Amino acid sequence: MKREVLVLAVMAALSCKLPAHQIQSETSEGIAPAFDITSAGATTDGRLTTFVMEVAGVAGSVKPTPIGQLKGAKVESYVWPTSLDPSVVGFDPESGILALAITAHPDFDDTPLYDENGDGDPANDGANWHSHWVVLTEFEGCGAGLKVRDVSPGVDLLPATAPYLPIALDSPGMSPILDGSKATITVPVSDTENVSFDAVTAELQVNEEGSAPLLCVTGVHDVASGDLSLPGKVAASD
Repeated sequence: MKREVLVLAVMAALSCKLPAHQIQSETSEGIAPAFDITSAGATTDGRLTTFVMEVAGVAGSVKPTPIGQLKGAKVESYVWPTSLDPSVVGFDPESGILALAITAHPDFDDTPLYDENGDGDPANDGANWHSHWVVLTEFEGCGAGLKVRDVSPGVDLLPATAPYLPIALDSPGMSPILDGSKATITVPVSDTENVSFDAVTAELQVNEEGSAPLLCVTGVHDVASGDLSLPGKVAASD
């Protein structure tokens, strides 16, 4: 995939330091602190993999303004694009960029198996930060040149915990932790040492017509590497 398409959407070019394994990113006055990435890293114990993103402000402190309907609804996200093949978590092989995302969107709930807010209703949790695997593909019609891949449930491969929306999105129920400036999530994916990754904060939007492309990446707040080159490497945990 041509990663330069997303690069064109980056709101401010960053000068980045790239130590082994971790990505360091300079802050920018033009980016909201809650989405201004300062560092990103990932570790594995061989069985589980933990992704971490640190921002200049309070992670998760900014959510979309509700509009009262699904069509046109906005999504805020903390995303780790990876070099993992989508088939690792149950999508079609070689079908795009597999990315792990922490998202919030108060106008809809796409985690029907889980009750994130613990109120006994698993269908009203979209406003709470929750996790997804998504497959991203290039689409020039989206503001940032990327979309969540459109699929046909029952035809395209989807993980068992996918909500069966017509997009390559899984709702596996891993609980993200947003604590101060850090966003952290651990996933049950093994043998990931030296897998490449990047970190992105972005806004997505549901198609106002309710048709494909159903979920566009409409804007990018920040890219840790500055160019989506996936310079980070998953390191073995101590």
